[in-house]
This record gives sequence, C-alpha cells and structure tokens, in this order.
Amino acid sequence: LPIFAAALGAVAAFATILTVAGPMMSENKLGTRLKEVAKRREELRKRSRADLARGGSLQHKDANEFAKGLVNKLQLQKALADDTLNEKLIRAGLRGHAAQTMFYFYRAALPIAFGIVAIFYVLAFGAHLAIHLKLAAIVGAIALGYYAPNFYLKNRADKRKEKIMAAFPDSLDMMLICVESGMSVEMALQRVGHEIAPASVELAEEFALTTAELSYLPDRRMAYENLARRTNHAGVKSVAMALTQAEKYGTPVGSALRVMAKETREIRLSEGEKKAASLPPRLTVPMIVFFLP
Repeated sequence: LPIFAAALGAVAAFATILTVAGPMMSENKLGTRLKEVAKRREELRKRSRADLARGGSLQHKDANEFAKGLVNKLQLQKALADDTLNEKLIRAGLRGHAAQTMFYFYRAALPIAFGIVAIFYVLAFGAHLAIHLKLAAIVGAIALGYYAPNFYLKNRADKRKEKIMAAFPDSLDMMLICVESGMSVEMALQRVGHEIAPASVELAEEFALTTAELSYLPDRRMAYENLARRTNHAGVKSVAMALTQAEKYGTPVGSALRVMAKETREIRLSEGEKKAASLPPRLTVPMIVFFLP
C-alpha cells in the first residue's frame, strides 16, 4: 500500500509539472502566424512603394530630364497649378511625380508650338484671310494647345475605364469562387488579378494596388474607396460599398459579390443597349447625304 501511494503521488506530481510547463514548452503558433502576416505586409508595402516610386504603372516611361529641369526652373507647377490633376492622372493610369512633371511641361510647351504652327500657316497660306480670322486662328491654336493635355487625360481615362469594366464582371465571378472556397479577400484579389491580367492589364494593376493597400492601410474601408476613386465607375463604387458593409456588419462576402456581379453585368448590358439605341440617329445623316442622292 505505501508503494502504491508513492507511485500515485509520483504520477500526480509528474502530471502537475506537465500541466504547468506544457504551455511554455509548446510552440507559439499564433505568434508565428502573426510574424508571417507582418512579414507579408512589409513585403507588400515595399512593393507598393517601389511601384509608386517608378510611376506605379505597368506602362511607365522615364521622365525626360530636359522637361523636368525646365518645369523646375520656371516653376510651372505653381504657375499652372491644378488641384484635380493628381486624381486625373490616377484615373488615366499615370502615377508618380514624373507624370505630373510631363503634364505641366506639355501644358506649357504645346500652346507655344501650336501658336508657332498657326502663325506659319497664316503667313504662308492665309494671306487672303481677314485680319480678325488670322487672329482667331492663332488664338484658337494656342487655346487648343493649352487644353490638349486635359483632353488626352480624359480620353485615356475613359478608354482605361472601358477596358476595366469589360473584364470586371468576370473578375467578380472569379472572386466569388475564391471567397467561397475559403480564401480571404486579399488572397482572392491577388489570385484574380493574376488570372485576369491577360484580358485586362489595367484591372490586374488595380487589384494589385488594392491588395497592397488592404495590407498596410489602417482602415480597410480606405482601400475599397481608393479602388472606386481610381476607376470612377458606378459599378466599382457599388462593389466597394458592398465589401465595406459586409466587413463592417459581418455579412457574408460571397453573397455581396454574387449580387454585385449580377448588377455589373446588368450595367454592362444597359450600356450596350444605349449604344445600340443611339445608332439610328447617327445613321440618319449619312443615309440622307450619301444614299438618297
């Protein structure tokens, strides 16, 4: 009996030691996962900063050193300041200080170039024109040169938005599959961006930026709002708002994506119907001018 009691006491003491020392000896899995997340966040932050440093666009071109020196010397950024320029450049897919420098350079150089061409044309071929027509031609050329960079940015932003929206409904379907399979929103955006790149480089770029912003911005809502602001489309704004509400109130993200994918397809269909409905008025004048005679 004493031997049995001693053995029982030894087993109890051993169990107590294991209970106390077990948590300290076990691997801290939560700490390891947090370290991996922090490491991944730092990698995405460095990648995003590198993209912004070199212009942030897949179609980035190095700024002309002559233009950069001229803009800095003449202080064109102050003389031709535009508060909405940064947003226009982002929507056109141009990021970084180099894009702003080239915009101010062309805004200052094109009016001079267009004015010189107009003066040469008036002197060479417009001798029969009245003086007020000559002045109107020169002033109009200068004004066209001044507003030409804005026209270029608007045209490029519109074309970029069309390319993004052409592939956006399909990307939402792929995101829905990824999310319902258990992926997080960041992993889904990264995966879909990689898969959608052959069809739309612009959309893949936006998804990559959104993934990086979701990793290091203090509020995830800001990343979704930035995506909507860069694309400037009602469908993307609705998706960003739905994702924000889903994360805020805990509703399933898959349900929100399913509804948004259906709505974006309806928006794309309605835009196609608008283009089809506008064809008869556009065809009326050519038919009258060319077919009836």
